[in-house]
Amino acid sequence: MPDITSFFNDSKYHMADITRKAPTFRQAITMGRIYVREIGFAAIRDEKLPKGDVLKLAEIAGVQGAKNCWQQIPMCHPLLLDHVAIYLELEPKTLSVCAYAIVSTTAKTGVEMEALAAVNAALLTLYDLTKPVEPALMISDVRLLIKKGGKKGLWVHPDGIPGKLQDLLPTKSAQPMQGVNAAVVTMSDRASKGEYEDRSGKILMEKIEFFGGKIGSYKILPDDEETLKTHILDLVGKVDLIFTTGGTGLAPRDITPDVIGEIADYEVVGIGELLRSSAADHVPSTWISRSSAYVIGETLIVCLAGSTGAVKDGIEVLKELLPHAIAHVQNKDIH
Repeated sequence: MPDITSFFNDSKYHMADITRKAPTFRQAITMGRIYVREIGFAAIRDEKLPKGDVLKLAEIAGVQGAKNCWQQIPMCHPLLLDHVAIYLELEPKTLSVCAYAIVSTTAKTGVEMEALAAVNAALLTLYDLTKPVEPALMISDVRLLIKKGGKKGLWVHPDGIPGKLQDLLPTKSAQPMQGVNAAVVTMSDRASKGEYEDRSGKILMEKIEFFGGKIGSYKILPDDEETLKTHILDLVGKVDLIFTTGGTGLAPRDITPDVIGEIADYEVVGIGELLRSSAADHVPSTWISRSSAYVIGETLIVCLAGSTGAVKDGIEVLKELLPHAIAHVQNKDIH
């Protein structure tokens, strides 16, 4: 008799398994357009359509479309949405109506489909209410414009976005780690020998730069006490923040927190507690991780586990907190 786990893995139709993913902020912005010709445009503009004010009804339909998206698309995850809004714009030059939708939530998967469903519902409502006076209608230009959250962070349509939406893109002032000079240290015997690629360290650097920080140093070290101690002490005072990844488990060679704890001025216990509690729901084994943070002089050191998931989740959880913590460590004015 086949193993039941294998049976489900081999099924041809199944939802993406997001069981072990951590909920993060998600947002999607979409657009679409309906061309309504002269008679239809005049009726919409002047509120003369027989079924009522189509623009107001289309906004409501768009919100409903986002909320009901999962019922129309078989493999779409049902999501609790935190915010849905529809904006409709009359375009006299092209005799069209442009619909924009924004959908936001905190979830394990994105809201692109919900935002696309919102735009389509709004456009179809426009179609339904306009066709009595003008049947030659055309829906076009439906697309995702901006996506925020998830593995890739920010995504913007390669063909660009309308100028009116530029303010919705993050600016340098919105980057939480702006001005932070950081170092990344990967602890791994095998990676230090070149036996496999250091993916966690590279992800850390990408995330730090994405959130506005600068990389002052990157090193792959073996799990050796003296090597780690020497390198950390050499970095202290040269960077604001040191991230280590790896060596936080229970194995004999997992020495990172022990070595850094021995030379640190003090431990920041709350950071380790935050890392574990934030990941525990989807990665129960996080409770046996010894991830933590320490201070030496004016440098904050954060020790993350070695997996790529731990690195992604860890910096996502800490990104807003770290600049504030560094300011405390360096005794800077905090307001």
